[in-house]
Amino acid sequence: MRHTPLPNTLFIKNRAKIAQKLAPNSIAIFHSNDIMPTSADGTMPFVQHSDIYYLTGIAQEETILVLFPDAIEEKYREILFVRQTDEHIAIWEGEKYSQEAATAQSGISTVLWTKDFEGLLPTLVFQAENIYLNTNEHLRQSNEVETRDARFISFCKKTFPLHTYKRLAPLMMEVRACKEKEEIDTIAAACKITEKGFRRLLGFVKEGVMEYEIEAELLHEFIRNGSRGFAYEPIIASGANACVLHYVSNNKPCRAGDLLLLDVGAEYAGYASDMTRCIPVSGRFSDRQKAVYNAVLRVKNEAKKMLRVGTLIADYQKEVGKLMTSELIGLGLLKKHEVEQEDPKNPLYRRYFMHGTSHFLGINVHDYGFFHKKVEAGMVFTVEPGIYIREEGIGVRLENDIVVLENGYQDLMGDIPIEVEEIEDLMNA
Repeated sequence: MRHTPLPNTLFIKNRAKIAQKLAPNSIAIFHSNDIMPTSADGTMPFVQHSDIYYLTGIAQEETILVLFPDAIEEKYREILFVRQTDEHIAIWEGEKYSQEAATAQSGISTVLWTKDFEGLLPTLVFQAENIYLNTNEHLRQSNEVETRDARFISFCKKTFPLHTYKRLAPLMMEVRACKEKEEIDTIAAACKITEKGFRRLLGFVKEGVMEYEIEAELLHEFIRNGSRGFAYEPIIASGANACVLHYVSNNKPCRAGDLLLLDVGAEYAGYASDMTRCIPVSGRFSDRQKAVYNAVLRVKNEAKKMLRVGTLIADYQKEVGKLMTSELIGLGLLKKHEVEQEDPKNPLYRRYFMHGTSHFLGINVHDYGFFHKKVEAGMVFTVEPGIYIREEGIGVRLENDIVVLENGYQDLMGDIPIEVEEIEDLMNA
């Protein structure tokens, strides 16, 4: 473990929140992710299911959590199953959680080995009326392989056909959207590491540097500060590459006179940060680049103020669209009379700003939360407007992470350089 462990009091609070939402006499079962194969004997790095991590703090494969608040025996009201370790595993794979260590990390008293799960399951299930199971209901999800959750759903329905089955995903969406202080502090720590990486780059980027060299500089700084690395696939996009929203090849040289778009963020203690900055490869913005950049910056600064308690994201996006439309007219990219006649369902600003302004942030980069419900205090969002002018080879996106407060917001990236003059000064120091 590279980071300071999060306190188990966080996971105890998180479990209490989800337990309160279960119907009476219900059991809820959470599984870790699979280890995914590559080819031959290779595997992808293991990534824990974010729900298991949120509820236990355990980032280890073959982990199962059972919550049964109304269980007859108190010891079965919370059960954590972890992979049994032994001397052979310790030699070949390294240290795994002992039962005592799993209790210390999660705050769960009853810790059993994963191999004992199926034997105990009928005893628990036959006491319950409802079984809550997990599926991925994120709006952006695209599962092309059968998950451990999907296999367990099939197993349960075949083995216990007469129980009532309920969905965990909506409950997890609700409780995970508003962050505890410990979570916000952890995201802030990830943002601070991202800042260190960005500042490192300001003295490194120059004509001829390859995009992947910049990626390597960031990764070096992230890991040396206790991060596991990037929270998501980094976008290091120079020149016209910045107009490709999900450009991840990162294999082109940076050319004099171009802008470099950096959409990157460090992970820390299982939580993500998400930052976008644009810097001039030559150390100075051209007049046109500066005009586009400052237009995006003005929209971002105003948008931060609009994400407040009680706001609907759909209404927020419309207002951001109005701001962007005004800026695009000022840049000569849209004409006022055309905007007055536009189709409200297909506003003209989307020619140059085609993505949403904000998404939830937390353990997942695109974290849990309902976009059709009103914003609440404690939610963490990105704010990331952009302008992409393909015919000019200019793409500018600027992104900070903010926490919504009862009155206003907290910008977790407020110390990361963003003003034109500051960036130019740092690049030419």
